[in-house]
Amino acid sequence: MAELGALWIVRHGESTANVAASTAEAAGAELIDLTHRDADVPLSDTGEEQARATARWLAGLPAGQRPDVAVVSPYLRAVRTAELALAGTGIPASVDERLRDRELGILDGLTGHGVARRFPDEAARRQRLGKFYYRPPGGESWTDVALRLRTLLGDLRRDHPGRRVLLFGHDALVFLLRYLVEGLSEAELMGLTRKHVIANCSVTGWSADATGRLVPQTFNDVTHLHAQGAPPTTEDEIHAEPV
Repeated sequence: MAELGALWIVRHGESTANVAASTAEAAGAELIDLTHRDADVPLSDTGEEQARATARWLAGLPAGQRPDVAVVSPYLRAVRTAELALAGTGIPASVDERLRDRELGILDGLTGHGVARRFPDEAARRQRLGKFYYRPPGGESWTDVALRLRTLLGDLRRDHPGRRVLLFGHDALVFLLRYLVEGLSEAELMGLTRKHVIANCSVTGWSADATGRLVPQTFNDVTHLHAQGAPPTTEDEIHAEPV
């Protein structure tokens, strides 16, 4: 199967839930103060500013380096990021549910402290199985998300051979795309998650080399935000698991 010409993923801009989760974790609270279901969480004012800065970055790319097509998570924070970032570019966009954030099941809306207090058996099971394979009841493991991303990549390669594809999604997807595209091991992937927090509206990308293989070009890059005067933020998603 032919490879893509280039692939990027942009994490959505800062959301109101990112802010609420950071506040709850810092306060040692068990619950995150959420007013929307995960799929409907909007961007914060800062997130909208970050998305507009991303639009200016895209507009400044040479014509031969711009994405040909965009594919977007159905979650509102990603959809709004894409709307603002793609405005005026003419890049066609579609929504694909395989780019949604990881589902946390019964742990949704809890801080790490909340999980340890309310579901100590789950906290222990997660520690035993490890972050990669642990699946919360009613939720997904990282491997579950990797499986849906595998199918998406296969479809993109089939439908857009040689073209440049831009994805809008979530922080776990950025890590897992590195795992899939670069053929990382579980240990290498988990090492990345310990060293890095994926910044809001950061850009991670790969381009095809002379053999047609995708090779990494940039990771978690927020240079465009600094250049446009938009404040970078690095809040986690609503990750309820204990560290």
